[in-house]
Amino acid sequence: MTTEIVAAVDRNGIDESFHHGTVVVADSSGCRAIVGDIDTVIYPRSSLKPLQATAMLEAGLRLDSQGLALACSSHDGSPAHLDVVRAVLAGAGRSESDLATTPDLPYDRAEAERVLSAGGERTPLQMNCSGKHAAMIATCVAAGWPVEGHLEADHPLQAHIASTVARLAGEVAHIGVDGCGAPTHAVPIGGLALAVSSIASERGEVWSAMTTHPELVGGPERPVSALMRAVPGLMAKDGAEGVFVAGLPDGRAVAVKIADGASRAAGVVAAAALRTLGVEVPDEVDSMLAPPALGAGQTVGRVRALL
Repeated sequence: MTTEIVAAVDRNGIDESFHHGTVVVADSSGCRAIVGDIDTVIYPRSSLKPLQATAMLEAGLRLDSQGLALACSSHDGSPAHLDVVRAVLAGAGRSESDLATTPDLPYDRAEAERVLSAGGERTPLQMNCSGKHAAMIATCVAAGWPVEGHLEADHPLQAHIASTVARLAGEVAHIGVDGCGAPTHAVPIGGLALAVSSIASERGEVWSAMTTHPELVGGPERPVSALMRAVPGLMAKDGAEGVFVAGLPDGRAVAVKIADGASRAAGVVAAAALRTLGVEVPDEVDSMLAPPALGAGQTVGRVRALL
């Protein structure tokens, strides 16, 4: 991976940490790297969800806007999120007992503490990818595929998703297993940017669901939701290990991979990359895209992009 420093973290005015990364942009002129190489192969992790949702729609999945937003989400695990996941399963004649998601606590710390204080435990429903998994089950039901084994790479659902990801991103270099247990596809970062550009440009169901319900894609305080609220029409998705993608209906799109996997830098760098394309991203949104550096509980520094 060819990388350069793309972000710094300061403490009381002195830079104490730096993050390397690869940053790719796409627009009407094509795809190019601001930093690194467009052919660098990465695991987009949850940033693949708009592509996976596109594949599921092509296979016959039918969901309302909220259900489709949850299919593209890495949600906080709040009751509002979990209710939608349950509704998707119920619409397919299934229940949360059918989820094969890795059991987990809610992604949001306050929600996790609430569950634990009430005597709760890790469950498949609370795992932040449960919306995608519910949609996978619903897709199997709609297409007449068996739900049993639907996370195996050779299952008809996963074969169809892999084919669609390859078509949208140019190739699938490798298939691994994501943290949630579903297959995850390694693709060139340039192909990922072009895929996001294409999905946003189509203004289809995936774009509409994500931009209509940004709080369902992440959560009220999550960077991905904050960026979508700040830029009208922007479809954005974060992924584990420092991945962040975003695209607009006019074709402008970005894909970011932070080399050390630090998610704290990904959103800030994505916002800076959007600005290089002329997208009006308010400066004040940067403070919502990364946690501050703290000293005695007070903000003493911040993450900033170095593009």
